[in-house]
Amino acid sequence: MVKIAPYGTWTSPITAADVAATGGGPSWLDMHGTDIWWAESRPDESGRLALCRHQPGIGVSEVLGQPWNVRNRVHEYGGRPWTIIDTPDGTRLTFTNWADQRLYTTNPDNTDEPTPISPTPDQPHGWRYADLAAGPDGHTVWCVRETVTGEHPTDIRRDLVAVPLDGSATDDPTAIRVLAASHHFMTGPKPSPDGRHATWLGWNHPAMPWDGTQLCLAPLTDTGFGPHTVLTGGPTEAVCQVEWDSPDAVLALTDPDGWWNLHRITLDGTTHNLHPCQEELGGPLWRLGPRWFTPLGNRRYAILRTRGLAILDETAGTLTDITDLHPDWTYHSANLTAHNGVLATIAAGPRKETAVLRIDLGNDPGHDHGAIELTELTTQPADLPDPAYLPIPQVRTFTDPHGRPIPAFVYPPTNPDHAGPDGETPPFIVHVHGGPTGSSAPILDLGFSYFTSRGIGIVAVNYGGSVGYGRDFRERLREQWGLVDVHDCAAVATALAHEGTADGNRLAIRGGSAGGWTSAASLTSVEVYRCGTVMYPILDLTGWTAEGGQTHDFESRYVEGLVGTLPEHADRYAQRSPASHPDKVAGPVLMLQGLDDHICPPVQADDFIAALDGSGIQHAYLTFEGEQHGFRKAETIKAAYEAELSFYGQVLGFTTPGVPQLGLRR
Repeated sequence: MVKIAPYGTWTSPITAADVAATGGGPSWLDMHGTDIWWAESRPDESGRLALCRHQPGIGVSEVLGQPWNVRNRVHEYGGRPWTIIDTPDGTRLTFTNWADQRLYTTNPDNTDEPTPISPTPDQPHGWRYADLAAGPDGHTVWCVRETVTGEHPTDIRRDLVAVPLDGSATDDPTAIRVLAASHHFMTGPKPSPDGRHATWLGWNHPAMPWDGTQLCLAPLTDTGFGPHTVLTGGPTEAVCQVEWDSPDAVLALTDPDGWWNLHRITLDGTTHNLHPCQEELGGPLWRLGPRWFTPLGNRRYAILRTRGLAILDETAGTLTDITDLHPDWTYHSANLTAHNGVLATIAAGPRKETAVLRIDLGNDPGHDHGAIELTELTTQPADLPDPAYLPIPQVRTFTDPHGRPIPAFVYPPTNPDHAGPDGETPPFIVHVHGGPTGSSAPILDLGFSYFTSRGIGIVAVNYGGSVGYGRDFRERLREQWGLVDVHDCAAVATALAHEGTADGNRLAIRGGSAGGWTSAASLTSVEVYRCGTVMYPILDLTGWTAEGGQTHDFESRYVEGLVGTLPEHADRYAQRSPASHPDKVAGPVLMLQGLDDHICPPVQADDFIAALDGSGIQHAYLTFEGEQHGFRKAETIKAAYEAELSFYGQVLGFTTPGVPQLGLRR
């Protein structure tokens, strides 16, 4: 029997511990022969990344147990942390370890203890390595190396290097060969099939990698790389992935026409778009090593598109969805890899948590759809709730005051045991994704379900500046951060209230990182929300610059494109920064912050909360030891969700049984 109860008070089987147990999921997928490998988050082990392997006929095993943590700090967001190398002496697994950021190697087929192959730095994490790939000689691993050169967060040098697998560099750092240093930022180099050339991507400040990158080509020499040439890319063209097609050509995802499409580029620079379309087939290069496409042979490619996974057949000139054959899996991350007719991917859906999939494409992946077989290699969580408690996201498009589209995904209150009283509309939370050059996808989010199953709606907004809609949409945010994002979110929230979907008097906003910025900027500039949750945020734009010294090198000049250059636009920095206007906060604030965050250090949250003390505005501030940018530990995730639910209940006027009451101060 359905119980009538106020929205927000519904009894739910989904606990904060359930949310914590699903945190992270698989990442960094690859294949070696018929084996499929991936990294997998362990929230109950302080968020470490374990390395897992699926072998046909054997199943899944964990290759590296505790204390190994297959992760690195390059760009602070990390990059591809492992690779398999076939050497003259056998197969070697090479990986980066979080604790010391060194490179290690081991035989993946026995229980040998991994041994280091990079030297101990003079200071902790003084050398970092990412985007690992096998060198052409079978004796080295090629990668990006970061070197800390000073005390300032931007004191970083990057080189493309070849690290010997024999361990000789552990005692002699000069054994590591510097291959090139073409730009301040680079992806790992990739050798050509004939071992004569190498390619990589490079860019310099103030550009971010989705603004403009260069596709570099260099001949191999006895001492490293010869002088490089630029095949494509520039200030307004961003190459996001490159793979070798043959000794004489590469395949590259690049956007000279405003959309990331797949191109073939010969070594003389001749470029051909394999399937021109106004769709994003690539994405933002936040981390080093994603793969939005992978070759399948016979001029066919598995590729990601707006509607999911597709096969691009160059000969037939077609781009064919295969997501429709398996509608449970509507979203695939940039982790595509294939071998001998088998495709591996990491996918999720409206009722499916993220999982590793093996897709047998058969002999004719471009045409014989009936031959496609899908196998789920990782199981869904054993305690995943009954689907009746999981909302199906509604794909919506709203408009801003200029009539421009604002994509969003609405997750309505969903609980088979409860309904709201007649005449009552539910409270709603606007969820703001990070980046801001990021996006939300219409998939299962157990964190969202934690709220919706209790009668609280969620809407995830892809405001102007989000990726997936072309360069023009992405660049709506150029010099408009703190305006377009704020007003797009407010427009969606207001529209939901006007149509009767949401209670206009009980709207909240939440977000982390850049989403925390938009949440805080919204609370200090528009009168739409009763309250907001602000997680590991940017709050003071001036501090979040190279000169301000409060963020890391990768993003230290990001705000120049988002807000404007200094000192010419110093007034914008002050006007838009929430830190400048704590007196204008429209309602209560919950602040959540990791104390080891090097991207958005706690100093900004500390200062903002100090300004709210004694202001009369209700607020709470929770900090978490050992957490970086985003929360990885199960105990942290559980505490954060329970605090957030209690916060909304106290502010929006409903009881929250079963969770500790959050203490609010004024």
